[in-house]
Amino acid sequence: MTEFNIAIVNSSSFGKIFPEHLKRLNEIGRVEHFSVDGEIPGKELAELLQGFNIIIASVTPFFTEEFFSYKDELRLITRHGIGYNNIDLAAAEKHDTIVSIIPALVERDAVAENNITNLLAILRCTVPADTAVREDRWEDRAQFVGRSLYNKTVGVIGVGNTGSAVVETLRNGFRCKVLAYDPYKSELYLNSHGAEKVDFDTLLTEADIICLCANLTEENYHMIDKAEIAKMKDQVYISNSARGALLSEEAMIEGLASGKIGGFATDVLEEEPGRHDHGYLAFPNVVMTPHTSAYTRECLEEMGKKCVRDVEDVTAGKLPERSVQTHSRYLS
Repeated sequence: MTEFNIAIVNSSSFGKIFPEHLKRLNEIGRVEHFSVDGEIPGKELAELLQGFNIIIASVTPFFTEEFFSYKDELRLITRHGIGYNNIDLAAAEKHDTIVSIIPALVERDAVAENNITNLLAILRCTVPADTAVREDRWEDRAQFVGRSLYNKTVGVIGVGNTGSAVVETLRNGFRCKVLAYDPYKSELYLNSHGAEKVDFDTLLTEADIICLCANLTEENYHMIDKAEIAKMKDQVYISNSARGALLSEEAMIEGLASGKIGGFATDVLEEEPGRHDHGYLAFPNVVMTPHTSAYTRECLEEMGKKCVRDVEDVTAGKLPERSVQTHSRYLS
């Protein structure tokens, strides 16, 4: 009978709020938490996880070809999230490792909600206003005159799962004119959610506010850089709940320093975790949250349940729901 050893790697939330998820895993085999550097070399990571044949993974570290070359006993990586850009899928398939993800609908509302929550925080100067009250500076309130989200022209980049919820909320809740850039979605699809399909340059030049909701690919890495920011309106507001590398951090810092960017909200960075000396935090018109867009009790409960089901399926020789690969010698 196969012995199952389950590693929970770099997840700060799995099993913490819903211990019943850990209880179910403990009924399957040994369970251990690991916290590692996001850039740990593949061989070192494989050696650390020697003997573990199931991994519940976060957005880091990177499971590279080098990692898999030292990890042939690995049956499953189940992502505690919807993305898998930190996993070399070709190497995983070569070594018979199933990679599974959370169904996108599980995170949809939570991530869209946080994109708009953070955006409202910078528009309405919520954080500095709260700080002033805590410092007994109520009378300074005239310093915190913000901007309204209602009736603005908002550009949404990436109108898939999360982006479509952002579009619907902006259009139906805030009466915004929503411009959408997504080369993979039809005009009919975008119109059905309440957005107007436009090209990238049109979105950059016409939007008062830009919300990033796109997946990270090789093609859209740093899709917003210095040239793109130069095309934007003065005092543009930007909110990113997708991936940090969609933006050039150097270009964003320049835009904030010059005043071109009126405010920036981000839940993600190109390299995580972020620290107190990150360049974004030099600006009072920045709100940075620590990759917590999915952190609602409702969302985390369903994400945890899905990871547990994936482990239960693989240990029973079945293919988990939302598996990126469909073949493995470990499946019955």
